[in-house]
Amino acid sequence: MPVGVAMLVTAWLQYRMLRRFERSGAARVRPYYRQLAWLLFAACCVLQLAGLAATSNRLAGYYPARIATWVHAASLVCTIFTFSAYLVMTLMAVAPADPGRRRFLKGSLSIAAAAPVAVAGYGVFIERSAVRLEEIDIPIPGLPKELEGARIGQITDIHLGPFLSRKDLDRAVSMLNEAKPNVAVVTGDLISRRGDPLDECLGSLAELKSDAGTFACMGNHERYARAEEYATLAGARLGIRFLRRTAAPLRFGGAVLNLAGTDYEMMRRVKSAYLRNARRMLVPDAVNVLLQHNPDVFPRAAEEGFDLTLAGHTHGGQVNIEILHEDWNVARFYTDYTAGLYRRGKSAIYVNRGLGTIGVPVRVGAPPEVAVIRLCAG
Repeated sequence: MPVGVAMLVTAWLQYRMLRRFERSGAARVRPYYRQLAWLLFAACCVLQLAGLAATSNRLAGYYPARIATWVHAASLVCTIFTFSAYLVMTLMAVAPADPGRRRFLKGSLSIAAAAPVAVAGYGVFIERSAVRLEEIDIPIPGLPKELEGARIGQITDIHLGPFLSRKDLDRAVSMLNEAKPNVAVVTGDLISRRGDPLDECLGSLAELKSDAGTFACMGNHERYARAEEYATLAGARLGIRFLRRTAAPLRFGGAVLNLAGTDYEMMRRVKSAYLRNARRMLVPDAVNVLLQHNPDVFPRAAEEGFDLTLAGHTHGGQVNIEILHEDWNVARFYTDYTAGLYRRGKSAIYVNRGLGTIGVPVRVGAPPEVAVIRLCAG
């Protein structure tokens, strides 16, 4: 439903922009601009309808998974391109009559129009596959000496499918194995939609190696794909334990590292609505770590008494632009915790940028990662 509303709003905005373009006099100055603009509008509407069908729970089953993903991506790219084309054509239509100034404006607009294409190309062919191994030291007040230097390997937001291959995932798993974590965790979004290769994803994650094993929580896309029960059972057969409002106390000498996990918590305006009854998963005198796909639960997790929360979901914004030392990305519209380490009192959260992409296969300013979190006294 939200996707459908967004596409209706987008179509209305395009129509209004098209009418503004016509009123600017572009049709009189360049008659073929009008036909081109309406053709772009029609193509965009068709692709948006196809993209809506590809993401609809009722209609998605009629699409092969790979085709549906690319159709949805094409609809988004076409929408962005159409808005850019309308803007450029409108500015050209009201260009000054002076030939020199007109040539300058035309050249400037050509560069401005080409820049997003160049940036997108970099995001598709270079940064999207440049996986980084991030190593982060996180101080935990009162950390037992037996857990000093304990390493938690985290992988998240895989979205295995057309935009991320099994070979890419295997490479990321190998990177994490080389870091020799004491415990491995997966914080959701193994796939994007029904029909994506969930068994392949689980098979690759089964190759994660650590002292205490591999633990996981569910992401929103497991819910959308109605794959939570299947992933739980299939993962258990492969040695991957999904924590679904359960905890797994892990003993390291005389200390306990308690891993707790919950299924994806939907975005809520009232933060106190998150993590209801989660306190029962806490273990006294242990280091309590929460696995939760949605980082927006962090204030509530800190209130409940979790020392550390590990999350994903945001992809670091996926396309992140830094302006005046501020990160600007779409994730900022729904959470204050977009990427990296944040603290609240004695509690901390690490938000992993993840491996895969959603919508379009582009990453800019938010390279994919696997992370190793080292616990240290603080």
